[in-house]
Amino acid sequence: MSAQEYRIEKDSMGEIRVPADALYSAQTQRAVENFPISDLKFPRPYIRALGFIKGAAAEVNRDLGLMEADMADAIRATAQDVADGKHDKQFPLDIFQTGSGTSTNMNTNEVIATLATQKLGRKVHPNDHVNMGQSSNDTIPTGIHVSAYLECAENLLPALHHLKKTIDEKAATVDHVVKTGRTHLMDAMPIRLSQELSGWSTQVGNGIERVEAALERIARLAQGGTAIGTGINAHPEFGAKFAAKLAEITGLPFVTNSNYFESLATQDAAVELSGQLKTVAVSLLKISNDLRWMNSGPQAGLAEIALPALQPGSSIMPGKVNPVIPEAMAMVCAQVIGNDATITIGGQSGNFQLNVMLPVIAYNLLQSITILGNASRLLADKAIAGFTVNEAHLADLVDKNPIMVTALNPVIGYELGAKIAKRAYAEKRTVKDLTAEMTDLSAEQIDRLLDPRDMTTGGIKE
Repeated sequence: MSAQEYRIEKDSMGEIRVPADALYSAQTQRAVENFPISDLKFPRPYIRALGFIKGAAAEVNRDLGLMEADMADAIRATAQDVADGKHDKQFPLDIFQTGSGTSTNMNTNEVIATLATQKLGRKVHPNDHVNMGQSSNDTIPTGIHVSAYLECAENLLPALHHLKKTIDEKAATVDHVVKTGRTHLMDAMPIRLSQELSGWSTQVGNGIERVEAALERIARLAQGGTAIGTGINAHPEFGAKFAAKLAEITGLPFVTNSNYFESLATQDAAVELSGQLKTVAVSLLKISNDLRWMNSGPQAGLAEIALPALQPGSSIMPGKVNPVIPEAMAMVCAQVIGNDATITIGGQSGNFQLNVMLPVIAYNLLQSITILGNASRLLADKAIAGFTVNEAHLADLVDKNPIMVTALNPVIGYELGAKIAKRAYAEKRTVKDLTAEMTDLSAEQIDRLLDPRDMTTGGIKE
């Protein structure tokens, strides 16, 4: 950098050149130079959470009589600007950095201190003031919990509720459709399309419950534990008052953790939430693959439904249309499952009083929440809501399905039923025809026993 492009900043390690227009200072610049590893940065939801944290901390320190009101107000206002995304370019650090996330905590402290100094007209120190009563060791874990809860509450859970509602609405419109069920990808007994979709709906509903259950522990915050969980340099009431203030700011049920040693040394709550996200991903992958199979064709596949045509499917085959939304969702699910492996390894890295993989846990957890939410809306709106059903084709397949002979088992027995099914396969005839030929049942009995829709209600047909 030329002399016009940088300024000299000092910290406990000496002087360093910092870009002239940067709002951050020496410690951030050292981290910029120390960790040129990837292009992965802390995502917007995490920076937002840090803004909330620093603003809440300043207000609590003011209320406890530890900080002048005008300084606290300047820090709070500046922290809110950070939370609102007005200074995102001032957060350049790679997530592959010190495992405590100290570099990013200091990045936040320095940016807020610079802006608060400008607002206040006197020096606001990044450590003494913005970081008052805090440590990176409790701030970064708190940021993980706050950002994850916010992203679940504002993005993922509404998206999953929307997906479930969309599935339920579609199911109501196709309840009259009876199709061939499949086990082992082979023909099985008839099922109503609405029943098939009800399974998807319950999967999504269970996923909502799983995420909500994990959020109970995500709501417990580390702030107040400071360096190792003892609360050194923080007011004894700081943690509880901080959590209450953050709950007031966000409208979410944050509380202080009853044991700071657990909340600093472990990331068990994040691992738990990630595990539930993985389960949601597994559910959505199943749904996506069902849609792909049902849509397959249009000539050589199952061709049960037709997904909305969204874009040309091939650069070489004219007229080809692919199931792009379920495919995108499947890749999202694969990413979330992979992220869970990273988070699990990260969670194992709590050595004595501190977990030292906090940044990578934060990045992967938030990515999982965000992409699951975004993709769930797309799956609902661009796949499930608009697919059409090839009803005549489904009815024809049901009529020809030899497995329907299963409904006759209580009347004619398994052995005779097997003979009818085998002949139906071999001669490409319907079970009804062969039942009339091979049994003494009347036409009325056969029609009643082999009614496809009636088979979807369970029970023994007599």
